This record gives sequence, structure tokens and C-alpha cells, in this order.
Amino acid sequence: MISIHTEPQPTDLGDVRVTNRAVVLRHVRLHAPCSRADIAARTGLNKATVSSLVTELIDRRLLRETGLTENRVGRPATMLVLDGEPYAALGAQIAADELVLAAVDLGGNRLLTWRRAFATPACSPADTVAALAALTRRATARLTAQGRAVLGLTVAVPGLVDATGSVPVATELGWRDVTLAADLRAALREPDLAVAVDTDANLAVLAEHRHGGYAGTTDLVHLTGGASVGAGVVAGGRLLRGSRGFAGGIGHVGLVESGPACGCGRRGCLTALAGLPAVVGRLLPDADADGPVTDYLPELDRIQALARQGDPAVHAALTEIGRDLGHAVAVLANLLNPEAVVVGGHLAVLSPWLLPAARSELAARTHAPGAGGCRLDASTLGPTAAALGGATAALAGIESGRLPAH
Repeated sequence: MISIHTEPQPTDLGDVRVTNRAVVLRHVRLHAPCSRADIAARTGLNKATVSSLVTELIDRRLLRETGLTENRVGRPATMLVLDGEPYAALGAQIAADELVLAAVDLGGNRLLTWRRAFATPACSPADTVAALAALTRRATARLTAQGRAVLGLTVAVPGLVDATGSVPVATELGWRDVTLAADLRAALREPDLAVAVDTDANLAVLAEHRHGGYAGTTDLVHLTGGASVGAGVVAGGRLLRGSRGFAGGIGHVGLVESGPACGCGRRGCLTALAGLPAVVGRLLPDADADGPVTDYLPELDRIQALARQGDPAVHAALTEIGRDLGHAVAVLANLLNPEAVVVGGHLAVLSPWLLPAARSELAARTHAPGAGGCRLDASTLGPTAAALGGATAALAGIESGRLPAH
């Protein structure tokens, strides 16, 4: 399972080489192009250690030399950047109406992004695993044909995930006690492919922390937008998981005592007020005239069109939903004092109409002056943020200093 850590520190005790590899890789990722001397000066590692580590990392195709620079005092230096071209990692995202698969390389470059319409709640968990395994096999075949080794797969789920990769409950998918990681490993029959599972909120905030508009922010929250609303929380540079990994369940915090019924059995939860099915049901009462909605993208496009046309009923409803969203963000701001809360999924798509009211509600309900410095913005990563975070998480082994197999 992934964890977001502060910068690794060089050490002279224990398994020093693994730790110091992580120091070098992180420094190059953040400061490339840079020289061996730059790495030694900035990390505190001695020059001989840096030289040995860099030679090893070049041999494994994790770093590469880019040439000389003369913009410095003394002799020209050979500059280094991340390589990682022979490697790729996969991230998947299970949503109520689609499956997403993404692949990235060590530098965070997207190698592929696939989205497949899939009515998850109407299918069994076994059918979902089979469909996801088929996508994974296709992607793995394409990447290996390019000469890349696929290092792992991390799957994002809108529900609770325990330390074994099982899903005790995912209300919006209709799942209970699904052994997702084990089932997917069995379906893939790929013993060399590491498979992990995490919540979509945790993986989305990992993507934000690495690739988003607030990359590197030490106190950050990402609110997922989809069938449910979850919070991925980075506090002090680390992912906040809680004692059993169930932190971030803001979607089932009750905001309106007599509010609409939620799939969890309670009333007035944030998900029942601002989740995608709730928004579509409220703004497009005719959406299910021909049966249950299984693909929300066309309905979301309809809402955007009506909002752009200035439909007064749609504007009024979006303003009210924005207030509910701001109420929830104020709860997070009062408890966690994050530097920023970013919203994703349909909340980002509808942000021009949601966020003005949400920001006003945040300011009104936060105890600290100026909302404690908390900014509320839309994510720039698009609807596949959790899949991107999953692929990033699958690279965690290399980034922690462990070398891939030859």
C-alpha cells in the first residue's frame, strides 16, 4: 500500500544503499538536470557514494546522462535526468459507470489512458474483476511490446479498503466483503505483477501531490467527485490513513438532518447531496425515464449546457449543492487546516457554478480567520486522477530505493 513520505534522508546505518538510492532518485526527479556534484552538495552524501549510486542507477536505466553544461564555475559537468524508459506502471480506477486504466513511466509521463463504459453496480464483482483483468492484459501486452517491464498495478475503488486489498464495503457499487486484490491476482495469472488496491480518494490525492496544481503541498485534501464523495488527505507530507485505513469518509458525514436518503442507510450525507447520481437526479428529473442511468457522462454534458445557457432552476440547484459542498469543506478545514482542498470528477467539471457558493460557505463556517488559509479549487487532473495516482503508487518501490529486476 502506498504512503506519501517527506524527503528521504541519507543514512550511514542499516540498509544504507537502499535509502541513499531513494535520496538520489528523489533529488534528480525534483532538480533535473543536475550533476553528481550537485547531488552530493544538496543531499549531504559524499562524492564517492554519489558516484557509485549514479553508476548503478544508470546501469539499471533509472538515470541517464544528457551531456555537459558549462554554466558553472570550474570544469563542465555531466548532467543527469531520470530515465526509466524500460519501465512502466499501471493504475486502474473502478467507478460506477466506467473502468479506467492508465500507465506512466518513472518520470510521470503518461503512456496510455483508456476509459471503458462499464455499469459496475449492475455487474457482479467477479464480472468487474474479469473486465479489469482483460484491460490490464491488453495494456501489459502493448507496453511489453514497446520493450517496457510493467512493475505493478494499483487499483482505485470508491469504498473502504483494508490492509489486504479487500473492500469491506463500497456502497455506491453495491459491494460488500470483496477480496479484490486476491481475486485480481488470480484472474491475471501474472505472478511477477504486483497488485495493490486503495481508495480512489487516497490515490487521487497522491496524483495531486505529485502532478497537480498543488504538487508538493504538505497539507492537502482531494475530494473525489463520482458516485460517492471521498477525501484523500495529506497531512504534514504523509497520507492520513487512520488506524485501519478507513480515514477520509467525508461522503458519509451527515450535513442535513432531514436530507435525502443515502445508500449507506442514513440521511443527508454529503454523497446524497453532492454525489454524481444525486446531482443528476436533482437537476435532470427525467434522466431515468428510460431506466436507471448507467453512463453519467451525457447527463453531465446536459447539465453543463443548461448551466451555460443560464437556466435559472439549474443555477439555483447548483448554488445549493455548492453550499453543501462548502459546508463539508469547512468541516475539513476546521479539523485539518489544509493549505488547499481540490475537488475532482464532476465537482471539478461543474466548479464554475459550484465553487462561488462553496467558497462563501467555507468562509462563513470556518472558525479560523480567512478560512485558516485554506484555498478551495478545482483539480486540473481531469476524471482519471485516481488511475494516475494508482500508476504513480505502483512506482513506489523504485522511488524508495529498491531496484527492479534485471
